[in-house]
Amino acid sequence: MFTKLFYTLRTYGVPVSTRELLDLHALLDAGLINPATYTREDFYRLIKLCMVKDERHFDKFDRAMADFFDGVDSADIDELMDKLTAIPKEWLDPELDPKNLSEEERRLLDRYGSLDELMKALEERLKEQKERHEGGSKWVGTGGTSPFGAYGDHPEGVRVGGESRKRSAVKGGEQRKCRNLDDDNLLGTRQLQLALRNLRQFARTGSDEELDIDDTIKRTAQKGLLDIQMRPERRNRVKVLMLFDIGGSMDVHVDAMEKLFSACKNEFKTLEFYYFHNCLYDFVWKNNLRRHSERTPTLDLLAKYGREYRVIFVGDASMAPYELLSVAGSVEYRNDEAGITWLKRVRDHFDKVAWLNPEDETYWSFTHTTEEIEKVFDGHMYPMTLHGIEEMTSYLAR
Repeated sequence: MFTKLFYTLRTYGVPVSTRELLDLHALLDAGLINPATYTREDFYRLIKLCMVKDERHFDKFDRAMADFFDGVDSADIDELMDKLTAIPKEWLDPELDPKNLSEEERRLLDRYGSLDELMKALEERLKEQKERHEGGSKWVGTGGTSPFGAYGDHPEGVRVGGESRKRSAVKGGEQRKCRNLDDDNLLGTRQLQLALRNLRQFARTGSDEELDIDDTIKRTAQKGLLDIQMRPERRNRVKVLMLFDIGGSMDVHVDAMEKLFSACKNEFKTLEFYYFHNCLYDFVWKNNLRRHSERTPTLDLLAKYGREYRVIFVGDASMAPYELLSVAGSVEYRNDEAGITWLKRVRDHFDKVAWLNPEDETYWSFTHTTEEIEKVFDGHMYPMTLHGIEEMTSYLAR
């Protein structure tokens, strides 16, 4: 039972094993869902609970379930969605007031019965339609009762462009932007913490303050009397030094930086941080309100923190070339050594140094300084995405 489901999920890239399949059978055997009253939505939620262990696979799971329930190949759907995005924008601009049908009128509208039939009907419409339509009941258009279009009213249709009002569309024909959680979305604080967790290195240090159950049982069995054994608490011993680029082009990334900073403070017991602007030079600071009066020489940083610290630069690495490569290139004061010299100095002092970049990775090659800084760090520049942070922490943890 559910063998086809198991292989469908694996075909779409959901990493399921026989363990998850056995869990699903066990829950069904336990009567978690009443066969007499369950809906397909109940079944969908139960399968998702058992089979998906990481939210990055939600999109793959949804496509696999569409195939499993309705026999709709997601490759065919994706091809059709690409056609929808090519529809001229002016066809979908609303000029009429949206229709608001009564519940009785809505019940009279035709339903297609399955997603497969709905998508076939849409494909036929796209082959025949040559111009904009509005207010109708058949074509891809606006403000009508057709199951295809935007700003209209149909209980079971495909929204093409526009915003969702009734929230009853089976499909949305605009490009996927929010739904896909596969590795490349910017992260919230919780996801950041989970990704950063790969960097943890545990050791038992300090005073004996935690009950050692295994050793207590062993010693008690040996002596014949209760012999309680204690041990030091298991602590994360990794030490992290973070250097944040602040101001200028980084202003647009403030929200993402705040989430990252919050996640790091919650995840690492030993965390030190400082700020710089555009590029690292001969001083950094901890308080942006007093950046000109309370500075820390970068050489003091190198003297204070040992090689074992994992160093993470956070910035877009985007600046004028002279700010990175020239003496006196700083936009704020006359630096006696080029910024790239200071970056190399930090790289050589610590065992592991990486750069985390909040900019989209596809734009990095457009900026000369970004490419140069990536070279300084031997390619260890990572995008601030789930996959990027996981790669960075894997490197730093080695």
